Amino acid sequence: MVKLSVIVPFFNVQTFAPDALRSLRANAREDFEFILVDDRSTDGTPALLERAGRELPGAVVVRHERNGGLATARNTGLDAARGEYLTFLDGDDWLAPGHYERLLAFIEELDVDFVRTDHVQCTGRTRTVQRVPHGRRGVVLDPRSAILPADRSTSVDYPYAWAGIYHRRLLDAGLLHFTDGLRTAEDRPWIWRLHREARTFAVAGLLGVFYRRGVATSLTQIGDVRQLDFLRAFDQVIEETTRDENAEEFLPKAVRTYCAIIAHHLMNIERFEPQVARALRTKSAAALRRLPPELVKDAVNSMDYDRAIRLRRLRRRPAGAGAGASGTSGAPGRSGAAA
Repeated sequence: MVKLSVIVPFFNVQTFAPDALRSLRANAREDFEFILVDDRSTDGTPALLERAGRELPGAVVVRHERNGGLATARNTGLDAARGEYLTFLDGDDWLAPGHYERLLAFIEELDVDFVRTDHVQCTGRTRTVQRVPHGRRGVVLDPRSAILPADRSTSVDYPYAWAGIYHRRLLDAGLLHFTDGLRTAEDRPWIWRLHREARTFAVAGLLGVFYRRGVATSLTQIGDVRQLDFLRAFDQVIEETTRDENAEEFLPKAVRTYCAIIAHHLMNIERFEPQVARALRTKSAAALRRLPPELVKDAVNSMDYDRAIRLRRLRRRPAGAGAGASGTSGAPGRSGAAA
């Protein structure tokens, strides 16, 4: 029986894929499988994966006929996974030796639905530890209790799918798949759904995932129309949270986070192509009008001056002002993951 399935999407990461594949070898076990999803790479990545399929114990190589993006590639891996437990890695990140064995032992000991864990963020030569924003570790917790408070960073603000491990019962319940086609912020509806609907989780202080940031081909470094998918992602968060029995309690957090992400993009609007910058303003203004006015007002009033003034100006923007960008591109997002 397969104990653990590791889902790893790849797209045009021939420079970084060898690090990921070597680290998988250092985590291999006879009851682990590594589902390597090539999201229609056009560089040397397919050859690297073909070789890994022959040499990496437990490797299963799956190839897309067309590029689908990170969310779709992860879903392909989930559909192929046979493990009792599941986790993710992106094709330009890497692992410490033996990390998955330690993570598996942790979730089996506590018998929870999922575990969230810390990671190391790598920007050039700089290494920074990023911790799950939850103080209680090594104990069984209610996932819903970790959504709030609204005015502090919580577990739903730490959306990285690869920073954890998940029991198969979540997959069987329909909680692990991502929204197909989202090119950015695909983890946001996913993490909110987990915390609203799973029964138990825990936090582990394990440092074994190394997350590469600042890659030139990453979607976070490219200001094109794909970035605007964050609006679709947060619209989904709002819509699904509105249907929750505790919507009145959870919605202030969801709205505050949505407003903060809009403000973040407005503060960095110069990195967008001109047409996309116009679309960002127009679509963000429309998003603010869709949200409950009092919750938006409270969220804006809680922010620092620079962010608040941008959001207030946006709220005063006439409906339909500016030009929208046309549909989303089929190109990838983050380097190493199929975006």
